[in-house]
Amino acid sequence: MANILIKDAEIITMNGKEEIVYGDIRIRENLITEIGSGLQPLEDEKVLEARNRTVIPGFVQTHIHLCQTLFRGKADDLELMDWLRKRIWPLEAAHDEESLYYSAMLGIGELITSGTTTIVDMETVHHTDYAFQALAKSGIRALSGKVMMDQKNPEAPPALQEETAQSLQESVDLLEKWHGYGGGRIQYAFSPRFVISCTEQLLKEVRDLSARYSVKVHTHASENQGEIEIVQAMTGMRNVVYLDHLGLANERLILAHCVWLDDEEKRILRDRGVHVSHCPGSNLKLASGIADTPGMLHQHVHLSLGADGAPCNNNLDMFNEMRLAAIIQKPLHGPTTMDARSVFRMATIGGARAVGMEDQIGSIEVGKKADLAILNLCNFHTFPSYDVDPISRIVYSATRADVETTIVDGEILMERGLLRTVDKEVVLREADRSIKRLLAVSQLA
Repeated sequence: MANILIKDAEIITMNGKEEIVYGDIRIRENLITEIGSGLQPLEDEKVLEARNRTVIPGFVQTHIHLCQTLFRGKADDLELMDWLRKRIWPLEAAHDEESLYYSAMLGIGELITSGTTTIVDMETVHHTDYAFQALAKSGIRALSGKVMMDQKNPEAPPALQEETAQSLQESVDLLEKWHGYGGGRIQYAFSPRFVISCTEQLLKEVRDLSARYSVKVHTHASENQGEIEIVQAMTGMRNVVYLDHLGLANERLILAHCVWLDDEEKRILRDRGVHVSHCPGSNLKLASGIADTPGMLHQHVHLSLGADGAPCNNNLDMFNEMRLAAIIQKPLHGPTTMDARSVFRMATIGGARAVGMEDQIGSIEVGKKADLAILNLCNFHTFPSYDVDPISRIVYSATRADVETTIVDGEILMERGLLRTVDKEVVLREADRSIKRLLAVSQLA
C-alpha cells in the first residue's frame, strides 16, 4: 500500500454538511488521515498533482452482474422474462471457470475506469470462486455471492437448477473462504435470484444464515409486472409482502429494482430499513418501467444506484445511471424532482449505507478508507465552470471518460487512465474467445 498526497484539488466531500473544499488529501496506507491546504509531502509519499481536478468519493454500485458482462449485446430488445429464458439463462448455464473469470474482469475493468470503487455483485450458479479470484486480483471493493436457484422450473436449463442443501452449502463454503478477504475489501452476500427461482425453504435458510454470519442478502424484487403476477400465483402475496412474511425484510436486505410497488410495500421497505437499488438504465431497456424514486425518498426509503448487467443496460457506467435517475422523473414530477445532489448522494453515501459501510466509505473524511476517483472536468462538455455547482456538472454533464485516477483502499488501480491491476489487452482478447465458446455450447450462435 502506498502513502499518497493528493495536491490542490477541488474536493467534493459528501460529509454531513456536503462541503466542497479546495486543498489536499493525505492517505496513509488505506485511510484518509488529513484534509487541508498547503500540506507538505512526506518522504515516503507519492504525490498526485490535482490542480484543476475534482476528487469525489468512489461510486458505490449496489446491483451488478459480473457474470453477465460477456453477454453484452447478446440479449437486446427483449422484456425481462423472455430476456432470461431465451438468452441469459442458457448463456449462464454454459459458463466455465475461464469464461466466468474473464467476464468478471471485463466488468471490473469497465467499473474501475468509470470511477466505481465498490460493487454489490450477483454471480451465477457455478464457478463463483473464479469471480472472487478476479475481484481479489483487481483490487475493487465488493460484496458478492453465488446466485441461488432451487425452485424447479422447466424453463431454466438443468445446469442452473440446484438442490436446496447443495445451494446453501456451496454458498456457506464460499462465504467462509472469501468473506473478509483483503482486510474486509471483499465480503459475501447471500444471493437468491428472485422469489420465482427460490423455494420457501431456501429463503428461510438464507434469512437465518444472514443473521448468523451478519452478512447482506442481495436479490431482485418487483422489477416487472409479469414477474409480480407469477409471484402472486406462487405465494398469494406481492413480492415485498412475501419477503417480509418470511422475515427477510430487514436492514441486511438489498433489493434490486422495486419498480412496481404498492403503498403497503413501500411502508414495509421504510419500516424495516430495507435498501433499494435503483437501476434506471436496465429498467428502461427491458421496458420494465420507471420506479417511483421520488415517492420512496419522500417516505425515507433507503435508495442507492446500480447499472445491473451489461446485457440489459450495455454499460456499467454510474454517470449514465445518475443522469437517467434524475431526468426520467422530471416529466412525471416536475423539474425540481431528483435534483443533482439527491442523485449524487445515492451514488456515493447512499450506496455506502446500503452495504453497511457508511462509517468507512461513501464520503471523503478523515478516518475513512481511501476510496476515491479523480476527475478532469476541464473539457468542452463540462464548461463553463464559473458559478456552477460542481455536483451538477458531474451528474448532468460529465462522462466516464472524465475519470483519470481511481483509488480503492489506498491502492491506485488506475492512474491517468492507465489500469494497474487489470491487463486490458489480455482481458479483451480472452473475452472474445470466451463468448465465442459459450455461444457454441449454448447453441445460441
